[in-house]
Amino acid sequence: NEIHNKGDDSLTEPLLASERGRNVEAAGLEIEALLEQLKAVNEQMSDMPPSTTGFAQHTLQRHREILADYTSEFNKTLENYRARKNKEDLMKSVRTEKNYKPATSSGLNRRMDLYLKENEHIKSSSRLIDDQISIAVETREELMSQRLTMKKLQTRLHDVSNRLPIVNSLLYRINFRRRRDSFIVGIVVFICTILLLTALFH
Repeated sequence: NEIHNKGDDSLTEPLLASERGRNVEAAGLEIEALLEQLKAVNEQMSDMPPSTTGFAQHTLQRHREILADYTSEFNKTLENYRARKNKEDLMKSVRTEKNYKPATSSGLNRRMDLYLKENEHIKSSSRLIDDQISIAVETREELMSQRLTMKKLQTRLHDVSNRLPIVNSLLYRINFRRRRDSFIVGIVVFICTILLLTALFH
């Protein structure tokens, strides 16, 4: 009888006050931490300089929308869970030994079904958040790589622009020497022609 009574007590224990209820609380804290991580990643992406294309901005906006959707869904689920928990706590506080009646198996099964659905929904949300964090991290790494590439390109362009005055000066000197040599050759040819004509007529 004692064993049987203990079994009945475990069956009539409020669902959200049981071990499963504590698991839901732990899962909620884990999801909340994941949401904070995703938010931090989005903020780090926002601190990056604007990309030359709209792809990065579109990706960042999409991640913001995803974060907002997950946060809203998580808050809604958390509110429903807390409402159920508060309701059960209230029912437990006003229940007395005199009017206490064990829950029927059908009622317990319904509560179990509701709990399992909520728990599965929380696990699914957790998996989706993990996937989105991975995507956000990969996108952040890609944007960082693009940023480094742009910096290298900017450095090269700066080096080339610094070298251009030297190149222009060198080309100017070469052209000046060519013009000077052409002028000297022209003078020499002119003098030689005059001397030749003078020699012929005398």
